[in-house]
Amino acid sequence: MPDFGEVGCAFVLAKPGVTLDPAVLLQALKAQLANFKIPKQCVVLAELPRNAMGKVQKNVLREMASA
Repeated sequence: MPDFGEVGCAFVLAKPGVTLDPAVLLQALKAQLANFKIPKQCVVLAELPRNAMGKVQKNVLREMASA
């Protein structure tokens, strides 16, 4: 199965005019979730990458997470 070995990554959308710190977000999650549910990485985006049909381009997100 190709899913084995993948790790979780959170893509967070910031509201306009708000700056978010990924480290602070992960620290807040650690206080509320079990350790195995905490994503290994957090990326703050202004908007999700979408194709012409308006669907989220998951392959682009995967590339961003692996880089």
